[in-house]
Amino acid sequence: MTRRAAACLIALAVWSHPARVAVQADGAEQTAAAGGPSSGAWSFEDEDAAPGWGEAVRVQAPDLTGVAAFMALALAGFFRKSARLKRITLVVAVIYLGFLKSQLLSIVNLFALVEWNLPIVRYSLAWYLLASAAVVSTILWGRLYCGRICAFGALTQLMDKVVPAGWRRELPARFDRRAAGVKYVVLAGALLYFAATRDRSIYRYIEPFWMFGLHGTTATWIGVGVLLAATIFVRNLYCRYLCPVGAALGLLSKLTIFRIPRWSECRTCRICEKACEWNAIRGPEILVSECVRCDDCERLYLDRTRCPHWIVLLKRQGTTLVPAGRA
Repeated sequence: MTRRAAACLIALAVWSHPARVAVQADGAEQTAAAGGPSSGAWSFEDEDAAPGWGEAVRVQAPDLTGVAAFMALALAGFFRKSARLKRITLVVAVIYLGFLKSQLLSIVNLFALVEWNLPIVRYSLAWYLLASAAVVSTILWGRLYCGRICAFGALTQLMDKVVPAGWRRELPARFDRRAAGVKYVVLAGALLYFAATRDRSIYRYIEPFWMFGLHGTTATWIGVGVLLAATIFVRNLYCRYLCPVGAALGLLSKLTIFRIPRWSECRTCRICEKACEWNAIRGPEILVSECVRCDDCERLYLDRTRCPHWIVLLKRQGTTLVPAGRA
C-alpha cells in the first residue's frame, strides 16, 4: 500500500470513527512508552510524497457531500420555520452524524484548540466543514448547532416528542437559572484540568457522545443510562445544564448578529416564554447563550391569530410597530 493511499484511508477512519481512532492512538502511545514497537513500524517503502489536495478531496467526497447535504437540510428547516423539516433533521442527525459517523463537536476539540494541535486540514475536510458550520451559524444566528445538528441534542429532543407530557417536571425558575450555569463550570474545570495534566481522557466522564460509537466501560454506560433516564423527566437535561460544548457555543453566541426580534408587546405577553422548552425567554428578554433557535417562539411570532403584536396591528389598521429591541 502506498503512503498516499494509506494517508487517505487514515483520514477516512478518523472521520468515520474518531472516538475509536482516539482510543487506538492512546493505546499506541502506551505501547511506545512501554518500549514496544516504535513509529518506525509505520514505514512505507514505495512512495514518499504526501497525497495531493485533488486526491484528498476525491477520497473524502462522499463525507463532504453527506455533511453538506445535512447542513442544507438543517438550514432549510431553520429558514422555513418548518416543524416537520426540523423533526426530519433531528432524525438524520442521530442516524448519520451519530451512529453512522460518530461525529460531534467535543471538548476534545477544545483541548486541541488550546494546544493548537488541530487535525490536518487536508485529511479532515468533512470535520472542518462541520466545525466551521457550527461556528459560523452560531455567530450568525446563535446556538443552531445545539438545536438541530448535534446528534445527542437531537436524540434528547426526539425523546421529548414521545415522552408523555405528564411525566415531565420543570425545575423551579430560581433553581433553573443557577443550574444553567453549571455547564460553564464544567467547561472551565475541564480546560483547567487539561491545561494542568494534558489528559484528554476526562471527556469520557463529562460527555456522553462516545455512546454513538458503541464503546465504553460498564461504569460509563451506567452513567449514560442514568442520564437518559433523568432526561425523560427533565427535558434536554444534559444540553441545558451540563454540556461544555454548549457552554462554549453559548459564550460565542454573545457575538450573534441576527437575533430574534422582540416587539413592544413582549413586555407583557408571556405566550412565547411559556412555550420555550429551553427556558431561554425571561420576560421581554431572550438569553442568546441559552437559546438554541428551536423555532417555537418564532413560529408563534408568525401566527397572526395568537401573537398580540399582529392583533394590535390589525386593530390599528395596518400601523407598523417598530421592534422593541433584540434580545
